[in-house]
Amino acid sequence: MEILCLEMTPFATNCFVVRDGGEALVIDPGEGRSDLRDALDGYTTVGVVNTHGHCDHCGGNAAVSEWTGQAPRIHAADVPLLRAISEQGAYFGISVPPSCEPGRLLEHGDRLRVGGVELEVRHAPGHSPGHIVLTTENEGGSLVFAGDVLFAGSIGRTDLPGGDSEQLIASIARELLSLSDDTTVYPGHGPATTIGAERRGNPFLVGL
Repeated sequence: MEILCLEMTPFATNCFVVRDGGEALVIDPGEGRSDLRDALDGYTTVGVVNTHGHCDHCGGNAAVSEWTGQAPRIHAADVPLLRAISEQGAYFGISVPPSCEPGRLLEHGDRLRVGGVELEVRHAPGHSPGHIVLTTENEGGSLVFAGDVLFAGSIGRTDLPGGDSEQLIASIARELLSLSDDTTVYPGHGPATTIGAERRGNPFLVGL
C-alpha cells in the first residue's frame, strides 16, 4: 500500500491518495488540482471519500468525479453540508465550486476496498454531525485517516454549525483511543502522529 499526501486549499488540508494493486482511493479532495490527477494516472480509481462535508475537504469532488466517474461517498448526516460548500467558501472569502451529488452514503461499520487493502468506516461525530474516520490494519501496522477529529497535539474545532464538543470527545475516546498505541494517525491538517503519542501528550485528551 502506498499513501500519498497532497496539501491543498488555503486551509492546508491534507488530501490522501491510497494506492494498491493498480487501484486508487481518494480521501478528502479539497481541490481538483493537476497533481491529484497525476497521482491517479495509471490507476483505476475505485472511490472518492469525504470524511465530512466542509468545503476544504470536498472542493475537488466535482473535478475528481469528472475524471474518474466516481461520485463522492459521505455519511448521510453531512449531505446538507456537502450541498452548501460554495456558501461555506463564501463565508471564508474563497471560491469553492459546488460538489456533485454523493453516490453511496457511508454508515458505521461499512467496508471499503482498494487493491488488497480493506478500510473500515467509523462514525465519529462532533466536528460535524456525519464525520467519519477510516481505519485499516496491514503488514506495516494499523492506521487511521482521521479527518478533522484528531490532530497532532490538538482536536477538531466545534464552533462551526453542527459541531458539538462533548460529542467530539466521546467520538475520540470510542473510535480512536480504542485503537492500539502504534496506530498511525493521518489527520486532515498537519503532520501524521500516532494514537500513543496523542494519548500521552495531547492536552485535550487528559483523563480519557
